Amino acid sequence: MSTAHDTSARRDPSITAGHDGTAPRTPYLILDLAAVRARYRLLSSLVPGARIHYAVKANPAPQVIATLVRAGSCFDVASRPEIELCLSAGARAEDISYGSTVKKCSDIAFAHENGVRRFAFDSLAELHKIAEYAPGADVFGRLRSDGQGSVFPLDGKFGSPAGLVADLLVEARRLGLNPVGVSFHVGSQQLDPYAWGPSIASTAEIFDKVAAAGIRLGVINLGGGLPGTYGPEVPPLAEYGRAIDECLERAFGANRPEVMIEPGRSMVADAGTLHSEVVLVSRRDGSAGARWVYLDVGRFGGLAETEGELIHYPMRTAHDGEPSAPVVLAGPTCDSADVLYRHHPYLLPESLRAGDRVQLLCTGAYTVSYSSVGFNGFGPLTCRCVDSPDAAGA
Repeated sequence: MSTAHDTSARRDPSITAGHDGTAPRTPYLILDLAAVRARYRLLSSLVPGARIHYAVKANPAPQVIATLVRAGSCFDVASRPEIELCLSAGARAEDISYGSTVKKCSDIAFAHENGVRRFAFDSLAELHKIAEYAPGADVFGRLRSDGQGSVFPLDGKFGSPAGLVADLLVEARRLGLNPVGVSFHVGSQQLDPYAWGPSIASTAEIFDKVAAAGIRLGVINLGGGLPGTYGPEVPPLAEYGRAIDECLERAFGANRPEVMIEPGRSMVADAGTLHSEVVLVSRRDGSAGARWVYLDVGRFGGLAETEGELIHYPMRTAHDGEPSAPVVLAGPTCDSADVLYRHHPYLLPESLRAGDRVQLLCTGAYTVSYSSVGFNGFGPLTCRCVDSPDAAGA
């Protein structure tokens, strides 16, 4: 169903404003930096000794990066602009891992020239590029994962089978690179805490095979996949920590390697609230037809993850607690694809009308970074960072 996380939102002036024009113009995202810090502390405690590399793509707001730099985080990047962003926020180059396996030669060279030393690959062609443009670099072979149990599997776009990864790591040494470990990703918004188990076990086998060739690997990169808290179906993060630790113990025992984790969504999703305004409430088929609620933010304005109705953002309105009924939720553009929820049973107050404010919760990840540059003339989603002293964040 829908909807309001808690009726205390009714006392939030930003949710009741809108008709008189006194509140900031919507849509915009409020991102609580205190909640990000709290989540960083929680994630750091999940797996003993693990190093956190924040996946910058989830929310690249400069204030978020600077906050995590001060907290001691490392960073996972996928492009030259993300490297430049991290460096400008004070991150050390040695704390940046170039985790994408699809990189331009010029971007590999730029990263290497600026001190980035860790690069991922999943093919011989990419390995040759790294060898040429980042000679002597540390490299990870990326293992394929089917993403079973996740909301967004990677569908085979990245990673290679275990046998090929092992062979490529041996080839990396021959090319003058320094093979250091194995990375993988179990799919975004992973709902099974034990989903990391098969890939951890395969990684241990790769370590053994490569050791037989005289190469000692020392790092396992568990990638992303830790979830945001969109609803009650999401297990507590502590369960993920226990499951991952158990899988590492089973696969490596006392010889556990250095562990990296690359949280993106789980770091910032719960810290964000997207403020929007109702543009129209209509029943075009008469009183018996569906009630359509159009917001001033839609799929092209930052809510791309409503594709397939796979992510269900909780919502709050100033009318929470009043009689509610099903709605179809849509965005403001003239594109027929800009429908957010047609099948998922969202219930919103029957008294909702044009000009009312609606807050979409848990929207800190993959909203600002997915918004368009101006489709239909609507500007990209803005992110306003605040620092709440009493943010729960965990």
